[in-house]
Amino acid sequence: MNMETKSGTRTARTRDVALSAVRGLVVALIALPGSVLCFCLTLVSVALVPIGVGIVTTPWVLTGVRAFADWRRLLAARWGGVRIRRHYRPLPADANPWARTFGMLRDPATWRDFLWLPADMTAGFVTALLAFALALYPLEGFAIAAGLWRVLPDGYWYGFVRVTDQTSAFYAAALGVVLLAAAYWLTPRLLHAHFRLTGALLGSGRGELAERVRVLTETRRDAVDTSAAELRRIERDLHDGAQARLVAMGMDLGTIESLLEKDPAKARQLLAQARASSAEALTELRELVRGIHPPVLAERGLGDAVRALALRLPVASEVNVDLPGRAEAPVEAAAYFAVSEVLTNAVKHSGADRLWIDLHRAEGRLRVTVTDNGRGGAVIGAGSGLAGVERRLGTFDGVLAVSSPAGGPTMVTMEIPCA
Repeated sequence: MNMETKSGTRTARTRDVALSAVRGLVVALIALPGSVLCFCLTLVSVALVPIGVGIVTTPWVLTGVRAFADWRRLLAARWGGVRIRRHYRPLPADANPWARTFGMLRDPATWRDFLWLPADMTAGFVTALLAFALALYPLEGFAIAAGLWRVLPDGYWYGFVRVTDQTSAFYAAALGVVLLAAAYWLTPRLLHAHFRLTGALLGSGRGELAERVRVLTETRRDAVDTSAAELRRIERDLHDGAQARLVAMGMDLGTIESLLEKDPAKARQLLAQARASSAEALTELRELVRGIHPPVLAERGLGDAVRALALRLPVASEVNVDLPGRAEAPVEAAAYFAVSEVLTNAVKHSGADRLWIDLHRAEGRLRVTVTDNGRGGAVIGAGSGLAGVERRLGTFDGVLAVSSPAGGPTMVTMEIPCA
């Protein structure tokens, strides 16, 4: 029984070696032409960006490079047991070519792919081909010993053995046995080394971790700054608005108390004024509460909250909502206030007379698009409202894309992961 187990183990090992050799050949035949083609197309397309042609071609080329890299990730997982993380920055599906091009070029994963290509066409190709050649080469030594030496040119070299007769042919066979033993041990390891090399260059690694830490640090700082500014705004609104009115009401009530017997008519006039002040203070408090967290958002969800927001706009608006279920409360709040800021910017600066708002959720992401028929020219710049929206979305790993050619229309797209 023990002998049968050992025999089965050797058979399985031999099968693994043969399978690794075949896989090495497949990878080598695809690695060289595929990597060369992707590298050259990327180089040419990026070089054409300054003259405008690359703006159109680069997203397509880089998408192809990512598909090629994804296919190699799949092979690494299935054939080598090496799992390589895929970590590309998300882009809105309806972003314009300019935003897609520079969004992809700013992604560190794009440059990891680009640096992987020359390594794959050289060291990657060699390691994959060696996995096949090392398993195949010993068979040539056995064929030489079997009589192939008779048709070979005089003085043929097999490795370091010069084959001239049958005796030297047997030496070639002996070398083939040594090489076969080496292939038995090295072939799977060479293929695994190829996939480890691919993983080292394509994987996120420390560079991606450092980038992630940097982004989280920036978004956390922005969140803290935004929260502090929001608290200062609430304090200012309370101090200058409702609190001032309540103080005035207290003074009026004191005056009314002293006039009740002396001048009842004047007391009734001040009482009516105090009642009006209380109504105004209540309205201001409601507006303040709505600015902190609208009740309609908590009670009826993001769709109805945005509809209510649109109803208060001074321009005509159309809201389209396709939201199966509700997202987490912080995500809904971030989306609501981002939409509110974008709508405020559109009303103030675009000169538009009509707005379209579209909300839908797909593939675990909440996407909001705000379009206006204004003059265009909106940009995400320091100090602009859109920069604040971008910071707000960044806290949730969200993205903002703006398409606003001169003359309009302007389309602002926001995406937030729902998880």
